[in-house]
Amino acid sequence: MLINALCEYYDELAKEGRVVPDGYSKQAVHYIIALTPDGKIDTIMPHFKKRNDEDNKRKKKEPLEPDTLKLPQRTEKSGIESNIIEHRPLYIFGLNYEKDGFTAEDKTNKAHKSHEAFVKANLAFIDGMDSPVINAYRYFMQNWVPENETNNPHLLLLGKEYKSSYFGFCLSGYPDHLIQDEPQIISKLSLTAEDEISDNDHSAQCAVTGEDLPIARIHNKIKGVAGGLASGTVLIGFKTSAGCSYGNEQSYNSNISEEAMKKYTTALNALLADKRHRTTIDDMTLIYWATGGTQNESCCDMFDLFFNGASDDDKMDKTQTEQMLSDTFKLAREGKVTKERLSDLTGIDDNIDFYMVGLKPNSSRLSLKFIYRRRFADILFSIAQHQEDMFITQSKGPVPIWRLKKELVSPKSSDTNVGSPLLSSIFKSIIYDSPYPDYLLSTLITRVKTDQYINYVRAGAIKACINRKSRASKEKEELTVALDINNTNQAYLCGRLFAVLERIQELSAAPVKLNRTIKDAFFASAASKPALVFPKLLSLSQNHVKKLSDGNRIFYSKMVQEIISKIDSEFPDTLMMTEQGKFMIGYYHQVQAFFDKNNKEEN
Repeated sequence: MLINALCEYYDELAKEGRVVPDGYSKQAVHYIIALTPDGKIDTIMPHFKKRNDEDNKRKKKEPLEPDTLKLPQRTEKSGIESNIIEHRPLYIFGLNYEKDGFTAEDKTNKAHKSHEAFVKANLAFIDGMDSPVINAYRYFMQNWVPENETNNPHLLLLGKEYKSSYFGFCLSGYPDHLIQDEPQIISKLSLTAEDEISDNDHSAQCAVTGEDLPIARIHNKIKGVAGGLASGTVLIGFKTSAGCSYGNEQSYNSNISEEAMKKYTTALNALLADKRHRTTIDDMTLIYWATGGTQNESCCDMFDLFFNGASDDDKMDKTQTEQMLSDTFKLAREGKVTKERLSDLTGIDDNIDFYMVGLKPNSSRLSLKFIYRRRFADILFSIAQHQEDMFITQSKGPVPIWRLKKELVSPKSSDTNVGSPLLSSIFKSIIYDSPYPDYLLSTLITRVKTDQYINYVRAGAIKACINRKSRASKEKEELTVALDINNTNQAYLCGRLFAVLERIQELSAAPVKLNRTIKDAFFASAASKPALVFPKLLSLSQNHVKKLSDGNRIFYSKMVQEIISKIDSEFPDTLMMTEQGKFMIGYYHQVQAFFDKNNKEEN
């Protein structure tokens, strides 16, 4: 499914002219070497563009980044092997940069071998060609002697930047016409690509197209996956003989044609290179795209906004998108969300298919964590429902998935990763409007107990977990957005009672602010075993009630009695996980009700 979808996406990109032709690849290039007609360096010109990324500005990164060029396909093999029209400094110049300057010597003689491979491969490729820039390129390779260029003034100006920079070539005075733009080179590259395919005598039925075509022995590498190798990682590969069968070697076992392989790898690399089509969740990279031409980018921008929240970048007009999100979630809270209304609100065709893919690298290949395909209108509906379920009193707008993830780890921990299995399950629950994984609820409850801290995100997520599970079982949803004084669930009442007793303790010490309350000592045990804890808490509260003013003493005593009157003959002995969640929501609701009451009194 994934490879077929990527091949279809490649065809769309090709129609729009957004992918490089077969036999080429995009490469970031920092400098252009301008050669004189006799092959000497006239100047080395910077080749940078303005960085268009607000996140990088906030992180105070450099405002410029190297611009990309379309170069002949780069080599992906290990060891010393030169590209046609080389871009790497060690190959071009044969020099190492050290603290004291440039040298052509090293222990492994790699600089000499690399330059020798560059000269040999490129002189052979341009043999018989004739043009000013090609001749200058030829003379440069023939006349450049690394040992004699250790003090070259052009390289000395680059200094330590030499090691991390990539280069292109042009004829001096013609900076817009690079050597790879020469018609003779373009023609030969095209013929070379055709010859490589025709030389492949391993043909079979392609698993993607169904046609008899030459099968790819090695698949191109995928770059841009978080945590992956800088040189790239393969999605399909057979590294050990245990994965081979019927006498086939390497990726001949996968029966994917050269044509399909180049399509899917090009499309996948294009998605990973575009910030509008990718995001990261912990150590997992999420890519997404829509089928539908002109609305593809709008869908991706909207999906990113729904999941990550509005930012200050220029993907879409920030004010308009925030208003769109606000209107959508208002409909969700009012229970008026329909797919038709969402389609009218967003202006997106509800028949557009949308793909979401989670990738994570391992030692040798990319691991596919999930792939989902749904109509975009259905996805928006599900995300709106997710936000409605997450909404609780004191909520501050939509909760991005990164914000939810943040609440699943200890604030004191240096490891902020949640784990891709849980994240994948949460993601699937959101996209398909299904119950959240049980592990999400248990993780949230554990965090609240351990951290002794519950905010609107944690409370909203606990409420969402419990209500979704009830909805899936065709049961009545018990938890509301704000305090529900008519809720007679025993765990919910216990949570409310705990909040009242904590409030009484705090008021009894006023104006002194307590460093430690009953919450710090008894919250976790009260949420698990109310019958063991509450008799002691009620006994302690009698001492606190005596210190209250007459008005507060009457008010809070009545509230305690009102809650206890709804509790059965005795407190629950043990609360299971879901009931512990209801306890915490009861506690949160009651605390927020006190907070709202204080604000009204101050006003």
